[in-house]
Amino acid sequence: MARKRVPDWLNSSLWSTTPADDRLHIYSPSPTTATTTDSAVFSEPTPQPSAPVPPPPAAAAASKRQSTPILSKSETGDPVNKNSNHNSGGNDQNDGSSGSSPNDISRQAQLLSELSKKVINMWGLRRFASQGIPDGAGIRSTVWKLLLGYLPPERGQWSSELAKKRSQYRHFKEELLMNPSEITWRLEKSVACDNDESNSESKGLLSRSHITHGEHPLSLGKSSVWNQFFQESEIVEQIDRDVMRTHPDMHFFSGDLQLAKSNQDAMRNILIVFAKLNPGIRYVQGMNEILAPLFYVFKNDPDAEMAAAAEADTFFCFVELLSGFRDHFCQQLDNSNVGIRSTISRLSQLLKEHDEELWRHLEITTKVNPSFYAFRWITLLLTQEFNFADSLHIWDTLLSDPEGPLETLLRVCCAMLILIRRRLLAGDFTSNLKLLQNYPSANISHLLYIANKLRTQAIG
Repeated sequence: MARKRVPDWLNSSLWSTTPADDRLHIYSPSPTTATTTDSAVFSEPTPQPSAPVPPPPAAAAASKRQSTPILSKSETGDPVNKNSNHNSGGNDQNDGSSGSSPNDISRQAQLLSELSKKVINMWGLRRFASQGIPDGAGIRSTVWKLLLGYLPPERGQWSSELAKKRSQYRHFKEELLMNPSEITWRLEKSVACDNDESNSESKGLLSRSHITHGEHPLSLGKSSVWNQFFQESEIVEQIDRDVMRTHPDMHFFSGDLQLAKSNQDAMRNILIVFAKLNPGIRYVQGMNEILAPLFYVFKNDPDAEMAAAAEADTFFCFVELLSGFRDHFCQQLDNSNVGIRSTISRLSQLLKEHDEELWRHLEITTKVNPSFYAFRWITLLLTQEFNFADSLHIWDTLLSDPEGPLETLLRVCCAMLILIRRRLLAGDFTSNLKLLQNYPSANISHLLYIANKLRTQAIG
């Protein structure tokens, strides 16, 4: 059988051409790093939005699934801050006013125009957002909420919808984050008040005979609040550990400052509430990495009212985002047609369809199983493969896809393989595995252009 021919666009002489726009390398550790990829730079690459000077990426090991390890860059021996911006100076705050290019300004104006309409044109919004959302003016915060369905297209409904959702989240916290001692105390107070309102000294007290089996700390009953509390303690401890090591090089997430501690508490609350509302999944290591970009964007909204409600807004957007990927976190579904192994197989098939030579070399010749690297890529939505600012740019595109973020995610992952195809074709099992588990710095606009090219090739 004749081997499938590699598409002409993959063999273009432009693959190693250096982009003319140096602005595209703003996040690269050095001026030459992003130009050494194996991909073609097409004549009309999608421009990358100018972003604030980003903080360094996480130095800690990436979170991992309880059933399958997700190795971090640091665990494989490469420098932790390989993809970080060395000019960041540790500044975590957005500053969209400096270094804006004409393309950024134009796109910002287009997005602001869309957001000012009484009824948002979601098609137009997705089209502009998919090219990257300029920082500043709170645009990304509002656009992400719209793309995730948290805000309705009708602007007139925003105020009432936000008030309703934020009230609902406060109710969740009151019910789900309460210590069993407080639950018992409230119940004792209520019963005491009902039974003996005339005796002021007995208010708030409950005689031992009134303590039910389910309210006793030593109860093993399934309905016992104390038994549930002890069973959930392990999950809460895991959430605490993961939140503490989320992006440890970013002052926003880590450190002794009150800002970091407050942000850690908010993320902890979100993950605990989610775990208790979703007993079939609960909490799985890695969810903190998916939560981080959402909370960062919403908390840095220049609108003080929006920033103050970032915890509630992040919770609902996190739920919505994870709804499209929740089967990847359910171990019982790993081998089903909706589980993580099935999704990884789809990535393998996508690579075979677009570049059979590379697919054959990786999976047949060098026997690099895609699960060795793609598990982390897919489950953590590429948050561990690029610096934080580049991850936000990638997410702009992921969230903008009307088909859902999973389809775009698979195309981006496939594009990541194609971008370094020459190095992969020249490598053996060991070198290829190390390269894929420590993905090199890349031109993100170029990467997303290749991913979009895969979409048009499939359509054609």
